[in-house]
Amino acid sequence: MNVHQQLALKWSVLWAVLVLLAAGGQPVVQAAQDHPGQYAEADIAYGARLYEAQCSMCHGPNGDSVGSVDLRSGEFRRASTDQQLNNLITTGITSMGMPPFKFDSAELAGIVAYLRNMSTFDARAVPPGDAGRGRAVFEGKGGCTTCHRVDGTGAGMAPDLSNIGTLRTAAGLQTSVLDPSSAMVPINRPVRAVTKEGKTISGRRLNEDTYTVQLIDDQGRFASLVKADLRAYSILTQSPMPAYKGKLSSAEVADVVAYLLSLKGS
Repeated sequence: MNVHQQLALKWSVLWAVLVLLAAGGQPVVQAAQDHPGQYAEADIAYGARLYEAQCSMCHGPNGDSVGSVDLRSGEFRRASTDQQLNNLITTGITSMGMPPFKFDSAELAGIVAYLRNMSTFDARAVPPGDAGRGRAVFEGKGGCTTCHRVDGTGAGMAPDLSNIGTLRTAAGLQTSVLDPSSAMVPINRPVRAVTKEGKTISGRRLNEDTYTVQLIDDQGRFASLVKADLRAYSILTQSPMPAYKGKLSSAEVADVVAYLLSLKGS
């Protein structure tokens, strides 16, 4: 596209906006598909619960209780992308009396996923998990505290989950429970080191730089290794955490995810 064509395109867009404004309206932007793939059901369901608790008192259960705003329409006057929706929710709209909301990243992901699917999603068809029951499974049947720590309780061989509910989305947590290897954060990938003497040390990295690596081994012991002193060093792709797909019922998985989402740190 040459310079003249670019200028012509800019003027045509500007003219269209001016026509809309002259007619007394605001340009309405259709919800953009800027999210990779479809929104995960776990995120939509989490967002539906957050919407009911935080938003429905003003917007109503159907999203149409505020003036000319209809959230179910999929059309947003002030936001077209997910990031713009995040910013709108976080900063609020003073002129319309909408306060800013202090949602964490997992909550924002859920709210946006629900708004994008509000017109078709039936929250009644997806029973919500129960955090209390989830904690019982986490500490009992799941045996999660043998590796993970929450608020100072449990082992420290696996990542501390005390604030995991602010860091991972509902869908991400669900995947971590069902298929942990596919959801590992890079720093949490297990490592295997072999010293020059032939001793093998496997564990979870705490920190790593060009020359050293610090880890918690599979016995819960701290180790600081100098890479130049190692015969071999590799980062593994298989999580030591067992996959709970088929070991927990769908209701138990939903409960565990609800519990993990409730962990917001102190």
